[in-house]
Amino acid sequence: MTACDAALKAFEEHRSVLTGVAYRMLGRVTDAEDVVQETWLRWSGADRGDVRDPRGYLVRVATRLAVDRLRQVQARREAYVGPWLPEPIATDYGPAVPDTAERAVLADSVSLAVLVVLESLSPLERAVFVLREAFGFPFGEIAVTLDRSEASVRQLASRARRHVDERRPRFTVDPAEQRDLTEKFLAAATGGSIENLLELLAPDVRLVGDSGGKAKAPLRVIETADKVGRFLYAVAHQPRPEAEVRFLEINGRPGALVLSGGRPDTAFTLDVADGRIVAVYLVRNPDKLGGLVA
Repeated sequence: MTACDAALKAFEEHRSVLTGVAYRMLGRVTDAEDVVQETWLRWSGADRGDVRDPRGYLVRVATRLAVDRLRQVQARREAYVGPWLPEPIATDYGPAVPDTAERAVLADSVSLAVLVVLESLSPLERAVFVLREAFGFPFGEIAVTLDRSEASVRQLASRARRHVDERRPRFTVDPAEQRDLTEKFLAAATGGSIENLLELLAPDVRLVGDSGGKAKAPLRVIETADKVGRFLYAVAHQPRPEAEVRFLEINGRPGALVLSGGRPDTAFTLDVADGRIVAVYLVRNPDKLGGLVA
């Protein structure tokens, strides 16, 4: 095996971790792929003779690149039209993640609700949170990755965890129950009465719609069951050519992709608590939907 083949084999072995870290840091597939590609370029051109831990080395490079890129894109997001949501991704870990507890951690760390909260962290806080909470890296290794003292990393981790806990939804739901509510939600919105739809919504339900100004969507978060229900009912009953619905797991939650005329129109996922829908996330920006079709 040549040195180049060995480098490629080591890189491919850890590509999924690098992609997972970069996506959770940046919330956009293209940005994450750019980070992973740049990581490969640096790895393939590096003197790897003294690298004893390829995974740690690669994660260190990818994390630093993601921190730099996050600082660049944050200003761009401030000018975004309407609410900004992460780019939705299809998540089906399959046999690659057989352990139920590990699967739950990965699914939660990539959920739209958590990624939205992570947007309010500083780049360093976000990096520490992702490496520690989603991937279980020890504090000492994170300190080396970010070129900070371990004490500083522990402070960042504590601050990030406290911030996320204060703002993240506090509920756990059986995936089967969430799938059932997702199907009922879609049926009520498209074919039932508005009363059927309202019965599924919690009184304080929130709807967050992301269009980037490129499709029809609310420019502000909509709150309360009556307002959310009437908005969804009206949107669902607008004529669409050859509408098709595909149910799939989106960011670790049961969700659906609506296609119109064969093109992706809307992706949505729900947060559920006590048998009611407490949050609806709609992504209609066409730039963010291509990956779900693929």
